[in-house]
Amino acid sequence: MAGTKEIRSKIKSVQNTRKITKAMEMVAASKMRRAQERMRAARPYAEKILAIVENLSKANPEYRSPYMAAREIKRVGIILVSTDKGLCGGLNTNVLRIITNQMREFKVKNIEVIFTAIGSKGLQFLNRSKAKIISQSAHLGDTPHMDALIGAITTQLEAFERGEIDALYLAFNRFVNTMKQEPVLEMLLPLQPGSFKGDEGAAKKGFSWDYIYEPDAELVLTGLLKRYIEALIYQAVAENMASEQSARMVAMKAASDNAKNVIGELQLVYNKTRQAAITKELSEIVGGAAAV
Repeated sequence: MAGTKEIRSKIKSVQNTRKITKAMEMVAASKMRRAQERMRAARPYAEKILAIVENLSKANPEYRSPYMAAREIKRVGIILVSTDKGLCGGLNTNVLRIITNQMREFKVKNIEVIFTAIGSKGLQFLNRSKAKIISQSAHLGDTPHMDALIGAITTQLEAFERGEIDALYLAFNRFVNTMKQEPVLEMLLPLQPGSFKGDEGAAKKGFSWDYIYEPDAELVLTGLLKRYIEALIYQAVAENMASEQSARMVAMKAASDNAKNVIGELQLVYNKTRQAAITKELSEIVGGAAAV
């Protein structure tokens, strides 16, 4: 059994660890609230542009965007959104597991995959997997900025326009609540009628939408659909950041609680060891006195 000095050293070490995890839990809770506010602030714009694109999918313009044309899928692009830092439980592991399973399915079908990595953890995973990465964006900080994302996003969009990829997917963690984050893999391109959430409700209204385009349909639709894809990706990054802070807060709380339990167990062992040492000394004193 370890001596009292070693046990005291272990208790002190765990206490120091608990102070760190408790501080990280409080910092994550503060950042989580701000991340949730940013995520909710971005939703009205994303929902509005979704409604417009949904209406466009049922309209009959004289120009049909290549973003809305179905193709035979031989090569796909995936935008992987992950965190820059760790210590957030299984958040990254869950979304990377989805990516791994999807890559296996594509490999069986002889479909080539090219990646855009947003976040350091996803970039490291793709490098270890020897995946083909055509663009990346890392070290975004606690606040997502479109300036830092636009370059990586545009690379995939241009590849789709040139026909180098036939579909574009987006993988990220959707924020459900503080205790639950859902990893998802969604198809962004091509846009297909019937793929929008509000399609059923619009069909019940019994009418279709059409628009007058100025200066021309091609210019308006191309710009609008690009903004739509960019808005979806920005929203995904904001959701992923909110998920990151929530997962980190929960993970650090669990670590702090575990440290508290370990300290209690070590304290119990320390007390038993100390009592055994005292009892042994008393026995030696009594034995010595009896011998005299």
